[in-house]
Order: sequence, then structure tokens, then C-alpha cells
Amino acid sequence: MKALFARHALLPEGWRRDVLLQWDDRGNLTAVQPNAVAASGISSVQYVMPGMINLHSHSFQRALGGLTEVAGDSKDSFWTWRDLMYRFARNITPEQMEAIAAQLFSECLRHGYTSVCEFHYVQRAPDGSMYPQASETAQKVIAAARHTGIGITMLPVLYSYSGFGEQPLKPEQARFRTDARDILKIIGELEPLRDAQIEVGVAPHSLRAASVAQIREVLDHLPKARPVHVHIAEQQGEVQQSLDFSGRRPVQYLYDQLPVDQRWCLVHATHLTGDEITSIARSCAVAGLCPTTEANLGDGIFPLEPFLAQGGRFGIGSDSHISQSAIEELRWLEYGQRLAQQRRNIAVSEQQRHVGDFLWQSALQGGAQACGRPVGALAPGKRADLIVLDDDHPNLDGLHDSELLGSLVFCGNDNLVRDVMVGGQWVVRGQKHVAQPAITARFKKTLAELRELRS
Repeated sequence: MKALFARHALLPEGWRRDVLLQWDDRGNLTAVQPNAVAASGISSVQYVMPGMINLHSHSFQRALGGLTEVAGDSKDSFWTWRDLMYRFARNITPEQMEAIAAQLFSECLRHGYTSVCEFHYVQRAPDGSMYPQASETAQKVIAAARHTGIGITMLPVLYSYSGFGEQPLKPEQARFRTDARDILKIIGELEPLRDAQIEVGVAPHSLRAASVAQIREVLDHLPKARPVHVHIAEQQGEVQQSLDFSGRRPVQYLYDQLPVDQRWCLVHATHLTGDEITSIARSCAVAGLCPTTEANLGDGIFPLEPFLAQGGRFGIGSDSHISQSAIEELRWLEYGQRLAQQRRNIAVSEQQRHVGDFLWQSALQGGAQACGRPVGALAPGKRADLIVLDDDHPNLDGLHDSELLGSLVFCGNDNLVRDVMVGGQWVVRGQKHVAQPAITARFKKTLAELRELRS
């Protein structure tokens, strides 16, 4: 029997005791039974939770982490960081992308992410030409996901312009260039790879990098249930550029032009008016929040409380990967709100007053919606994606179930994720990825190669 017995398991309705989890050969949960009796021959653990979904990733940026924390001659911002990132992306090869992605995904798994949405925009060769297979680099990132075991939603990025009004791309953006035809070709090449672990959607980079007409063309040819992700309203500079071009702020412009619904994920959406908050909440789109990256880049703070008051949905992502911890994203999300409002315990609802529980369960639901895969819950029909907590750690000793997630999210910096299963397969045991030595060796070799190019 493919089964696991949990003394405490986080189910959609909350923590339950003595839960028997069973799954089939395809990695799908077939039964989740509370108040069960532990049978002989079945492994037993203390604390089991659904794995988190990382809904926004640029995997190649993992190799850039920590290298941009030096002040320039002028005031640094998102825009100066972006120029550094462009230079870093200039010469990276598909094989190096795969090595970096594998290292990143193994780290994400060790910290509790079991799925990732890859917002993938380095499509072309360094000279700007398309690879013989248009999906070459996307396939390398998918190969890294397969190797590490993480579930992936691949989102090829539509990226045609450098600014609103169809401004031509800059030379340093040549590797990102795609039009609607390119993106549909890439999606077509990736279709045979789709399975229980892999989904394929699309990501118009932003309203400044893709025209409304292009987005409509792609959506007309994309299967209706596929995820659609877009960067939006991340920076005040972007908001002003949108106003100058259209007379409307980015979110207002998007909703005036396109039918945004539950398959959309609006990444960042940092700078919103009250009406824009209402539009997102009513459309049932997911706000894709990446608090560590948004803090690192000086983006601003998402208006979480009024968004939640209108039933808004959110998930979390690690974006530029200065952190690979789901816990850190959720902690930053709450602490940003506390600092902005000088209050405590903000991310709650009338039904759930425990902040850690509200954050984890809400991010699971929003992340599952954004990735378009049956994940995010320990329930029959969902993927057998779960994490086992380290019950020997003193932070979890003697806690009531209602205190577990509060301690997990808000106490200490140790990684309390001990084991991780994805699709019914153990990929992390004793806090170590099962293929970590080979993955890390290849990553170190890639870093050495990239450093030689910088010197």
C-alpha cells in the first residue's frame, strides 16, 4: 500500500488527528481518512502539511543572488537592478540555465515548495537568434524540474517591446524577444511534455512589453483553462508610464482591455487604487505576491488588508530567489503590513484568527489556482505533494495544533521541513535532496563559468 499515517495533518478544513493518506501509482491521493488507526507496515510521522506553490519564478536569477547589493553612483532602484540583470543574462547558455534551475528547485523543495510557476523569458541565443527548437531553453528548465522532482507550470513569456506604445527593444533585451507567433510555437513544442507534473500556460511579460493586440492573439489560441500570468503595477515608474501612454493606471488599463478572470495571476500588483483592488477581487484573479523580492527591489507594499476585505485571492512566489523559503515570504508579507500600519495580526479573517494558519491556507489556495494543477490540499484527487515537519525540533515541542503554523511561520530561522514528497515520490529526506551532490557540483561549475565571463 502506498500510504502514510500522520498523527497531525493539515487538511482543507484545518488540522486533524490520526490521518491515513493513500495515493496511487500516478501520484494522486486516493484517500485521506482522519481518526484512522495506524496499521502495521505503514510509516508514521507526526506533522504533515500540503507543500506550498511558488507561483512566480525566474530561475536563472538564482545565480545573481547577492551580487547586486553594491550602491551605484546614483540612487539605486528596480530600474538600475534591471540593467545589471540584463548584463548577467546576456551570455548564459541553455545548459547553464538547467544547472541553475536544478539547484534552485532543490532548494525550494527543501524549504517546502512542491510546485513552481516558471515565468520564463530568456528564449533566444546570445546573438538574438532563435534556437533551432524555439522551446530550447524552456525545455532545459523543465528538465531541471523533472530531475529534482518539483511540479512545474511553464509560462513562456511574450516580450516584444521596451515600453508602452510599442517602443523597440534595447540591444540588451534581444534574448527575450518574442511575438505572438513565437510564443504559440513554443507552447506547441511543449505540449507533448504536459503530464501530471507539468502544465504549460503563458505569460505576457507586462503591458509595457506586450501589446493588448498581441495578448488577445495568444489567448485566442490558448486552451481556455491554461494559466495566464503578467507583471503589473510593480513600480511607481511603471504606473506613471501607463498614465502617460493611456491615461489609465496599469490595472485599470488591463481590465478595460482584456477579460481578466480566475485563470489570471497578476504578479506584484503593488500600486493599486481602491477601484483596482475591487476589480482584481471581483474577477477572482490571483495576486502573485513576492515579498522578499519586492522588498529587495524597493517596489513597495501590497495593500493586503483592503484586498482581503473584498475576498481577494493571493499566493506567494520567490521571483528573483534571494530567498527560497516559503516561510520567509509569508513572514515578510505579514510584517510589511504591520510596519506600514503599525499594528499586529493583520492577515486574518472572521473565520480564521490565527495568522500563520490563514497565511498558509490562503497561499495554498491562491497558488494552486495560479499554477493550474490539482495541488495545494491533502484531499482525494489532488497530487500527493506533502511536507513532513521536524518533530524533534524544540520549536514544535508540546504545541497544540492551533499553535503549529504560528510557530512555523513566526518563530526562528531554522528550516523545520524534514521530508518532502512530490507526486507520491520522496525527493527530500532528512532535509537533504536525494540528488543534491550532483546538482550542487554542476551548479558550482556553472557559477565558475559565469564568473569567468564577468572578469
